[in-house]
Amino acid sequence: MTIRTLLSGLACLGFVACAGAQIEETTAPVFTMADVEAAPDAWRAVDPENLVIMQTSRGEIVIELSPEMAPRHVAHFKKYVRAGLYDDTVFHRVIRGFMAQGGDVQATHGADKMLDPLEEEFTVRVKPSELEIDAIGQAASSTGGYLNGMPIENQAQFLAEMSVDGLVESWIPHCPGVLSSARTADRDSANAQFFLISEDGRHLDRKYTAKGRAIAGLDVIKAIKLGPSPDGYPISNPDVVTSVVIAADQDEAIRRRAYVQRTNTPEWQAMFAAADKARQDPCDLPPLPAVVQ
Repeated sequence: MTIRTLLSGLACLGFVACAGAQIEETTAPVFTMADVEAAPDAWRAVDPENLVIMQTSRGEIVIELSPEMAPRHVAHFKKYVRAGLYDDTVFHRVIRGFMAQGGDVQATHGADKMLDPLEEEFTVRVKPSELEIDAIGQAASSTGGYLNGMPIENQAQFLAEMSVDGLVESWIPHCPGVLSSARTADRDSANAQFFLISEDGRHLDRKYTAKGRAIAGLDVIKAIKLGPSPDGYPISNPDVVTSVVIAADQDEAIRRRAYVQRTNTPEWQAMFAAADKARQDPCDLPPLPAVVQ
């Protein structure tokens, strides 16, 4: 095995079941550019157009956007980033074990800076062959996997033969680190505000538009100051988004680069086979390793 003996040889890493052992969470190994250079075919370079560097008062969060799954919401998010409108916004609603919400552009920069709200993209309908998902289990019956390192859930491919349009639905589950779109009770009201899942947001699946995930900085998301208080008092001295930039907009000399492990390798396929046997979904698997240069 070339990928750091595949996360310590699949030995009860993360939530992977091992024969005769309890399923428990352990610390994943840390990878560096040396690992990328040693096995370049095992890593995918993140498109700088979809690589977002978010600086906060708690530290850095690096996000990869997923235009394949939510093209309008990704384009909308980029417009706010490129206008500098997320700078100096606060995390105004943060719930332990759930998520950190921020990006209130209107409160920070004024209503005149707001774009129009968006029609929801809770799911996408595609031909089974259009999204190259590395499936957990047999491709025809699988209901989960990874797309470019993004956890994905979907209707089983065989259902396409029974649907009127020959398509099946796919969506991003709200796993730890996922970037999603805040909204009101109106399903088509998502705009500037976003939230980052710290631990568990699965009850939001197919109800909110997820559009990316943090490939680095999950510890930062979990450390963001909690609030408001149960009695309604706002967060005192909330954590702040100090700046957000898309890597493609950085000067070449200082441009951040990121690499994500591929999941179509024999090692990862072995992990998926174990997950399928244990009936695990993508959120139960260890986060896909990434290196940010």
